[in-house]
Amino acid sequence: MGQLQRDHTERQDWARGWAKLKEFTEREGHARVPYEHKEGAFPLGQWVAEQRRAYGAGQVNGRRAARLEKLGMAWTAADARFQENLAAARVYYQEHWTLCAPRSAAGLDKPIGQWLSNLRRPGALAEHPEWEAALKAVDEDWNPPWSTEWQRHYAALRELMRDEDGPAQVLPGFTVHGMDVGKWLARQRKPEVWAADGQRERLEQLGITPPAPAPEEPKVSAETSTAPVSAFERGVAALAQYKARTGSVTVPRGRVEQLEDGAEVRLGVWIMNQKSRRAKLTTDKLSELAALGLGWALEG
Repeated sequence: MGQLQRDHTERQDWARGWAKLKEFTEREGHARVPYEHKEGAFPLGQWVAEQRRAYGAGQVNGRRAARLEKLGMAWTAADARFQENLAAARVYYQEHWTLCAPRSAAGLDKPIGQWLSNLRRPGALAEHPEWEAALKAVDEDWNPPWSTEWQRHYAALRELMRDEDGPAQVLPGFTVHGMDVGKWLARQRKPEVWAADGQRERLEQLGITPPAPAPEEPKVSAETSTAPVSAFERGVAALAQYKARTGSVTVPRGRVEQLEDGAEVRLGVWIMNQKSRRAKLTTDKLSELAALGLGWALEG
C-alpha cells in the first residue's frame, strides 16, 4: 500500500511538472527553461534538469520521454550544463550589468568567466545557435567586436547614468567593481582616442561626446600686430600704461597691471627683475626703460 501511494504521488508530481513545462513552452516558444526559473511557485528549471539527469541514467520510460520531446525537450548533458551555467551568468549580469566577465569571475560557484570566454572563441557556437540566442537574450553585447574590458567599463558607466536627467559628471577616481570608470571615460573623450564605430554610438546615447577642439587663435602678422609679444615688451607696455594713468613710475611691488588684450603683468615684480638683470639687458632695452623714467637704467 505504501509503494502504491508513493507511485501515485510520483505520477502526480511528474504530471504537474509536465503541465508547467507545457505552459512555459506555449508562452515562450521553446523548452529551454533556465535552471533557476520557477513557473509560479513550481521550480520548473530544477525539474527539467532532473528529467535530463534521469533520462541519462535510463530512468525515464519511453512514454514520458516522447511527451517531453513533443514539447521540445533536449536531453543532452551539454544542454543541461549550458542551462546551469546560463543561470549563473544571469546572476553575474544582475550585479555587473554585462556578460563580459573577466576570466576569474564566478557565479553560483561556477567559473562563468572562463565559460563565457570559451564560448567567445571562433566557431564555439556554430552547432548551437540556440545557445547564442539565449546569451543574447541576457546581454546583446555578450560577445562584442571590441575588448571585453572596454565593454565592462561601458556597462558600469551606463548603469551609473541610467537614472540621470542629463550627462552625469563621472570624474577620474570614481570606481565601480574595482574599475576606475572616471579615468576610463576621460580617456575615451580624448580626440585622439575617441571611440570607434559601435562604441561611439553607445557613448553618444549616454550623452558622452569628445570635448570641442580649442578655437585657433587668429593669426596676426608681425607687420600689423600692435600687441606686445615678448615678456619684456608686455612689461614695457604695462609700465607705460601705469605711468600714463598715475603720472609715476614708482610701482608697488605687488602691483598687477592688466593690458588691453586681457594679459596681466606683475608690474612691480617685473621692474625689480629688470633692475637685478640690468647688466644683461641690451642697450636698446635700457634705452626703453630710461625713456619711461626709470633712472637706474641710465647708470653707467
